[in-house]
Amino acid sequence: MITSGPGGVPKYDKIGSGYASRRRADPRLGTMIREAIGSASSVLNIGAGAGSYEPSDCQVVALEPSDVMLNQHPGHRRVRGVAEYLPFRDEAFDVAMAILTVHHWSDLSAGLVEMRRVSGRQVVFTWDPDHARKLWITTDYIPAIDELESSRFATLKRIVDALDAHTVVPFEIPHDFIDGFQGAFWRRPEMFLDPEVRAASSTFASLPPELVEPGIEQLRHDLQTGKWHATYAELLGQDSADLGHRIVIAG
Repeated sequence: MITSGPGGVPKYDKIGSGYASRRRADPRLGTMIREAIGSASSVLNIGAGAGSYEPSDCQVVALEPSDVMLNQHPGHRRVRGVAEYLPFRDEAFDVAMAILTVHHWSDLSAGLVEMRRVSGRQVVFTWDPDHARKLWITTDYIPAIDELESSRFATLKRIVDALDAHTVVPFEIPHDFIDGFQGAFWRRPEMFLDPEVRAASSTFASLPPELVEPGIEQLRHDLQTGKWHATYAELLGQDSADLGHRIVIAG
């Protein structure tokens, strides 16, 4: 059952169609998130999207501002709402989780305060813009991506401090990662040529074509000529890459 909450027309009502088929949960990240959740029996998934990474052995409530996303969610406990105004009593859940969503919140501080209010434990999966190693698509081909992400992602320190987190777990992205967020294709450059792959990334979907298409065409050329493989030959021998993704655990 879908219930309503505050908020206007969310971004994912415009870009989220077909999201569930392109953004499938990867079991390796899923295992780490499940370990972070621990022995909880009740979980609130904030910014739940289509339900990726929700524990199957817990009672989960999915909170999401986009009807398009909620309609792709397979669960029965779905609430339309936003992180900044959680429609739940204090300590209503054992755990509140937020997976690659805090950068979309209109007021990060308010959302993190609400997470702490409604749960005894908080689990956040995010990307740290202060991480030294950047994805090559942002540095060499589409710098507007780095500019956008650096402006909307909170630093890891800010999230850790706001939650009073006790644990930060790095997540290195495997070369065959199946969840199609942007960093997934660090060793598979040809994937960025697919417009459906780019549509599954909120960053690509948020940028105007004139900032994206020239870089994609340059990448296409570099793949055809072998320049990309010559430049990034060392990546082809790596099984995983640390691009700054972290699981933050508090409570």
